[in-house]
Amino acid sequence: MQPRRMTDTSRFAAKLLFQYRVGKPANSKFRICEERIVVLRKNTPESALSEANRIGESSQTDFLNDEGETVAIEFVGVLDLMNLGLESEPNEVWYEIKTMLRPVERRKKLIPPKEKLSAFRIDRVRLD
Repeated sequence: MQPRRMTDTSRFAAKLLFQYRVGKPANSKFRICEERIVVLRKNTPESALSEANRIGESSQTDFLNDEGETVAIEFVGVLDLMNLGLESEPNEVWYEIKTMLRPVERRKKLIPPKEKLSAFRIDRVRLD
């Protein structure tokens, strides 16, 4: 592995939370939500947080679904902000470190088969 160069900007990753609201606001307490991870190149955590909030706010939108109901995509806020420092690989956008019970021994339970990965489920739906 080659040493990484320090730059004037750092890489940050922000986990943004959005809610999808269909119809009138009082229709449901439960909403479909999206957690979106974006990568930011900023000098400070403060400037990265500001940019993450700007991205979230500018991503809000609404549209009519096939049933003629308004679907609103609303930015809720920033769930987490991570500095992707020198310890991160260039292709990393997020990481979580946690303690787990025997992950290698439980691999078949923990790791879903290819067909259950989101990219394959979405492609299958598009083809039908």
